Order: sequence, then structure tokens, then C-alpha cells
Amino acid sequence: MNEELIVAGFGGQGVLSMGMTLAYAGMVEDKQVAWIPSYGPEMRGGTANCTVIVSDTNVSSPIISSYDTAIVLNQPSLEKFEPKVKPGGILIYESNNILNPPKRTDIEVYSIPANVEADKIGNKKTMNMIILGAFLSKKPLVSKESIMEGLSKVLPERNHHLLPINEKALKHGMALIN
Repeated sequence: MNEELIVAGFGGQGVLSMGMTLAYAGMVEDKQVAWIPSYGPEMRGGTANCTVIVSDTNVSSPIISSYDTAIVLNQPSLEKFEPKVKPGGILIYESNNILNPPKRTDIEVYSIPANVEADKIGNKKTMNMIILGAFLSKKPLVSKESIMEGLSKVLPERNHHLLPINEKALKHGMALIN
């Protein structure tokens, strides 16, 4: 197994922490991982993305130009990364932030209303965990338990009281795609 994915959106949407959580979960399961963040100078509102590789074998290079999966949370990211998904790959997008949906027919496309679903469970900041859960239901690279262990390393200790709502969001996202 070797999964190369891009997670992209605006700063403040949890793009980098989603990728980092997935990378930590891979490490928990003794997989080889790479996490490469990329973001503009803005703290919130600027573009942000990260490349994540989770593999059973050594990662030869963390620099890649096409992806097995793209998780996109805004229109500019969709426009930039939709063409870079490998044929037969997966594109998961946050439907509330996308005005012009993906057009490709050679990939699997999933529209997730993660912002609306995060409101339903009571915390808008869990949107990224809902999307991550949806992704893991299609590509179970790591277990839910490993994700939660990874998240406990990503979240500052002062925010560990949010782990239960994030676990709820992860499970909720997993149920959105069958």
C-alpha cells in the first residue's frame, strides 16, 4: 500500500492539522509517512495545502506531482488540484465552499457538506475531521483509534477536552460515504 494525497484549502480550515493527524496515525501503525506542508504568509484566509504519503514501504521522495487522492476544501484548491488526481483516483470536496463542482469522469468524486454536518454535531471546527472520516471510509489506510492517537499528538494539550467531539466528527464523516 502506498497512498499519495493532497489536502488543500484556506488557512484556518484545519488543512495542515488534518494531514498531520493522518501522518501521525500512520506512524502509530509503523507505516512509512511523509507530511509536507505548504502555506502562504497569511495565518488565516490564505491558501494552505499539505502532501501526505502513507506507505508500507520506504517513501522514496516526498515531492510528487500527481495524487491518488485530493481532499479539497475551497474552489481555488479544486481548480488547482483536480487535474493532478491520477486516473482512477479519488477527489473529496467540501460542497458548501465549491461553486463549480469537479468535471472529471475518470476519477471517483465525493461531495461532502462537512460545514453543515459540523454544525449538526455542535462544533464548526470539526469540519476537517468529518472530511477525514469520509476519506477513511473509502481508503482505510489507518484505524480510527490510530487517528485519535495521532490527533492527541497534533492538538495542544490545552485542547484535549475536544478529543471526544473530534472522535464523534470522525465517525460521523465515516458514515457519510458508503
